[in-house]
Amino acid sequence: MQAIRFNILSVVLFALSLLSVQGEAFAAPGRAFVVVIDAGHGGNDPGAVGKRGREKNINLNVALKLGRLIQANCSDTKVVYTRKRDIFVPLHRRAEIANDAKADLFISIHTNSLASRNSRVCGTETYTLGLHRTEDNLEVAKKENSVILIEDDYRQRYAGFNPNSSESYIIFEFMQDKNMSQSVDFAKMVQRQFRQGKRIDKGVHQAGFLVLRATSMPSVLIELGYITNPSEEAYLLSENGSDNLAKCIYKAFLAYKDGYEPDNASVEGTAPAKAASSSSSRPVFKIQILTSGKLLPSGSKAFRGLSPVDHYKENGLVKYTYGADTDYNKILKLKRSKVDGKFKDAFIIAFKNGEKINVNQAVKEFKKNK
Repeated sequence: MQAIRFNILSVVLFALSLLSVQGEAFAAPGRAFVVVIDAGHGGNDPGAVGKRGREKNINLNVALKLGRLIQANCSDTKVVYTRKRDIFVPLHRRAEIANDAKADLFISIHTNSLASRNSRVCGTETYTLGLHRTEDNLEVAKKENSVILIEDDYRQRYAGFNPNSSESYIIFEFMQDKNMSQSVDFAKMVQRQFRQGKRIDKGVHQAGFLVLRATSMPSVLIELGYITNPSEEAYLLSENGSDNLAKCIYKAFLAYKDGYEPDNASVEGTAPAKAASSSSSRPVFKIQILTSGKLLPSGSKAFRGLSPVDHYKENGLVKYTYGADTDYNKILKLKRSKVDGKFKDAFIIAFKNGEKINVNQAVKEFKKNK
């Protein structure tokens, strides 16, 4: 009994020591938005294993695709990875990477599993830090946290936390996450985009994930699907499947970064009007491809395969744009290579500090800043 009391006291003190790392939800004015993308497992930790694939590889594939989408379309965002290749990174180190980068958002990517390798259970779910409300949520947390058992000093580093003991999870009852609201908002956006991407929505949940507990910014853990379901495993391993999953998370990221509240969403899968702008002091160039009298759904045939497409409103019309960069030459090259063949009347526009400006003046400013 005395040993049990000591263990509880240890994890409670451990929880209280983590409260000092809580931070702000959004990037400070004048600096890039920083997102940390965490591909779960890696190296000698394969994660869940299917008949043909391993979780660590699925996670990394989607993480890298997500990062490339952000880097290609969000010039005001810095992408940091916890790993970019097949290596083992301890859970505590993943949080340290995010905190050291002063990240504004932490996205941990995982793949789910069940004991039965022929299970028909499928779908995506997104977790935020908290006390589990169901045994199923606890089991997911236990599975993801068990990776610490291969770390040499896990008993000392995690204050006696035993990932397989339900008693250890009392730690999360004492944690008050200042970023919970933002984390839940982003989690809802992710699940909303998965629904738009024709994935089965298994909802937003809370559980005690060690990889989230020491981060000082809004954080989520995404379970992409079930590797133990043969048809779902085939989807997760396919290029189309990983592309779709990365795009869904990317669209949710766009909505979150631009302060788009989920309850106010009028068109799911399309960034809000102010996504066409930027808080950067430099002009942001975009390609206007289409004008409509109404909002079009995400993936509309009117976009002719271009994705992601943003929009803004002007004079009662909805105007759609593709691409965004402070480098005019990059946007010009993008227009010639990917847009002109589909939209012969497309043209380049510019925004500065959230307002549309004369593109000729923007080009002059761009040349002056080169």
